[in-house]
Amino acid sequence: MADELLIDVADGIATLTLNRPEKRNALSESLIRKLRGSFDDLEARRDVRVVVIRGAGPVFCAGMDLKEVEAHGGLSDPENSVVDAFQRVERSPLPSIAMVHGDAIAGGCELALHCDLRVVAESARFAMPLARIGHIVPFKLGQKLVEILGPAHTRLLLLTAKAIDGRRAYEIGMVTQAVPAADVEKATYELARTVAANAPMSLSGLKASIARAISLRESVRHDDIDELVARVRVSKDASEGRRAMLEKRPPVFRGE
Repeated sequence: MADELLIDVADGIATLTLNRPEKRNALSESLIRKLRGSFDDLEARRDVRVVVIRGAGPVFCAGMDLKEVEAHGGLSDPENSVVDAFQRVERSPLPSIAMVHGDAIAGGCELALHCDLRVVAESARFAMPLARIGHIVPFKLGQKLVEILGPAHTRLLLLTAKAIDGRRAYEIGMVTQAVPAADVEKATYELARTVAANAPMSLSGLKASIARAISLRESVRHDDIDELVARVRVSKDASEGRRAMLEKRPPVFRGE
């Protein structure tokens, strides 16, 4: 079995490749653990200045592995582990760049947003189709959407569950750079080399300063939202939504 996460380091740039192309790089619990652990390892190295996260195959990341979630009846708690992993990416002193060459859906969209910078193909699509499968975005991931997109575009993305392309994502300030699909890798690594050429202590200090500036978000109470998220995840509608997505058919929701 191929490794779910490939790691390569060259010229100060670490590349993490989500390597489940046959599953559209869906986030299994084991892949989430490896992603989080990789930052522990990379931060201990002196030859890494910046991290690029990308996906194998035509898709960046299709979100959580719904087959795995449904097999547990929605009772497993991968969302807590994925929130922790994404925040680990964000809090790393190493600058991170998402190279979004293809679709970034749900958790894939959030993974890109938790990176410091995002270079995307104009044809790549971002979507948060949680309402279409009967789920609610975990509070801390919802915070990230509002932080980057603002309330209006967050409402549109979540309530319609519709996708937007890379060009539109750039227009609304969601991504750093949008380029033709053929140029996305070149543009990503040009940006990575620019960041890597800067002073490491300055980079980590600048990231720490930005993190402090937005640290008040951590004090927002959300236990009632967490309870609602958990209750909805094990509802009949959520199970119907996951099965419908896996079976490639429209869901039939009953509000229960």
